Amino acid sequence: MIQGTTSDAGKSTLVTGLCRALYRRGFRVAPFKPQNMALNSAVTPQGGEIGRAQAVQAQACGLPPHTDMNPVLLKPYADCGSQVIIHGRAVGNMDARRYQEFKPRALSAVLDSHARLTRQFQAVIVEGAGSPAEINLRMGDIANMGFAEAVDCPVLLIADIDRGGVFAHLVGTLELLSDSERERIRGFVINRFRGDIGLLRPGIEWLERRTGKPVLGVLPHLDGLYLDAEDALVQSSPAAHRKDAQLRVIAPQLPRVSNHTDFDALRMHPQVDFHFVGTGTLPPPTDLLILPGSKNVRGDLAWLRGEGWEGAIRRHLRYGGKLLGLCGGFQMLGRAIHDPLGLEGPPGSSPGLELLDFETTLEREKQLCNVSGTLFLDRAKVKGYEIHAGVSRGPALERPACRLERGPDGAVSDDGQILGTYVHGLFDEPEALTALLHWAGLPQPRMFEVGRERERGIDRVADAVETELDMEMIIGLLTEQLR
Repeated sequence: MIQGTTSDAGKSTLVTGLCRALYRRGFRVAPFKPQNMALNSAVTPQGGEIGRAQAVQAQACGLPPHTDMNPVLLKPYADCGSQVIIHGRAVGNMDARRYQEFKPRALSAVLDSHARLTRQFQAVIVEGAGSPAEINLRMGDIANMGFAEAVDCPVLLIADIDRGGVFAHLVGTLELLSDSERERIRGFVINRFRGDIGLLRPGIEWLERRTGKPVLGVLPHLDGLYLDAEDALVQSSPAAHRKDAQLRVIAPQLPRVSNHTDFDALRMHPQVDFHFVGTGTLPPPTDLLILPGSKNVRGDLAWLRGEGWEGAIRRHLRYGGKLLGLCGGFQMLGRAIHDPLGLEGPPGSSPGLELLDFETTLEREKQLCNVSGTLFLDRAKVKGYEIHAGVSRGPALERPACRLERGPDGAVSDDGQILGTYVHGLFDEPEALTALLHWAGLPQPRMFEVGRERERGIDRVADAVETELDMEMIIGLLTEQLR
């Protein structure tokens, strides 16, 4: 199991790299994250929902994603509430106290999934969540040491040197663990190091003397690495507002933005300058404005209005700009959004932006499926996935944005200036990306394949793991488990 001293210490990345490295060596290996809290998710071939990071880790193992790889997924819709997903299916909304009471059932799901994986695979690489030293969350823990103790799993602890205080993070984390938990940690990994490794060695030697535990290696900072983000929002393109970009694209940084990995292909496209616009900043002039997905559509629509985006969107359209709505963003384009069951907040209805003639009602059964078909633009091939509780109805849907194998999807305005769709991953298919960039105003878009960049990122991490970590010790821990 890989645990971290902090959130974003590199747990997901290290698990991905270890999975690919072991897969290359011929191991039957699978990833596992007992509990994930994230608004970036993926749909399995069986129609279940899991964290997106685990889908990428499955790819690193040469496997299709499965709900057993992430049996508990928490999707926050408010500061104090999350939708709880067990084995790929939503079981309800819970605040923190109610979820604590639910934990025994969640633990049962976690242990069932882990048992199934260990029966099928030689190696299971487990990812923790946050930090094991969050002592306020120790009671009933299923994400870190609570799980490791339940299944008797050895742990490696990773810390991010780029944050500063790496030795304090590692020693402080050990100090806050129980004796049995401290014994369970078999070594350390230091992540995102830059510079002369010789200057770090005195600190490593001190750490090993102080704790009696080895440092298994130091992973370098991998500049420009692309892997789908587990949850944290990537603020801008790798070139940070490219001066030579031929197309400007922006999206509002909604408080509950979901599946923002939809925009990765735009962030990395060499002809596109894409960035999110946050609180207190009105949108600058742009060619394409995209309303992203949301875990709380009515709440995020109210935020948009409060930030002055409604007038800015209408001004953008008057000047001939293109507007695209993805999933929750698509729902915002209609006349109204109804949530009679209170699935994403208090029950009620909200007026939409009234740019397309349809209404959406949130229903209890969530739509979860992988989809493929063609765009209305040049019949370009499109492939992606749907995750939404909303069902949209109205005349605008008679002019669909996509023709999917399962039927028509989305809507396009009569003048072709506004497009809305439920398809996440819309830009991941090179044909669809090219057609959409041309529609948005780019005369000659270059073909770009984000899937190839993802595969390259997985291999880069695996190369670093093989080169910099003590793989023989790691394989020894796995062999110990097999015995």
